[in-house]
Amino acid sequence: MAVSKERVAELVKKYGKNENDSGTAEVQIALLTEQINLLTEHLKVHIHDAHSRRGLLVLVGKRRGLLDYLRKCSEQRYVDIIKDLGIRK
Repeated sequence: MAVSKERVAELVKKYGKNENDSGTAEVQIALLTEQINLLTEHLKVHIHDAHSRRGLLVLVGKRRGLLDYLRKCSEQRYVDIIKDLGIRK
């Protein structure tokens, strides 16, 4: 269920300042969103997997914290990332 290296590199290249920039909030939010989407699909098939459900909730909380940070720092970057990734406010 992990995100492939190729997909990680693609997301870093798209949302980072360069291909080695994996630390900015936008890149971290994009990577967490990818993991959340994969776990959501897994949980649709494996309904009773409580451990993965807890992991999903932890990831959503981390992403929420990063989104709150980004909103405080730069409202425009926040709006751009949620629009691009299709995240609800």
